[in-house]
Amino acid sequence: MSNQKKAKISQDTVKYVAHLARIELKKDELKVLAEQLEGIIEFIDKLKEVDIDKISPTSHILALENVLRQDKEQGSLLIDGLLNSAPRKEGRFFGVPKVIE
Repeated sequence: MSNQKKAKISQDTVKYVAHLARIELKKDELKVLAEQLEGIIEFIDKLKEVDIDKISPTSHILALENVLRQDKEQGSLLIDGLLNSAPRKEGRFFGVPKVIE
């Protein structure tokens, strides 16, 4: 563990950041939040002490593989067949209700 002095998170700091974030906090909430943030910082400091030199970086805890299918050429859908099953059509296009005035 290093001999650096650990910075305390004061209620004034929490109040200032809350003001910047436009969050209204009561006095008792300031105290609780300051204590919780201090606990988080202490936990991060503990994690910094762990030796991870021999651990390879990972993005997931489990090995993942994509499930892929073969890319096979297939015929495309015919426009007339698709339009016949549409509830409304306008020429060679699907008819849809107007959503913008």
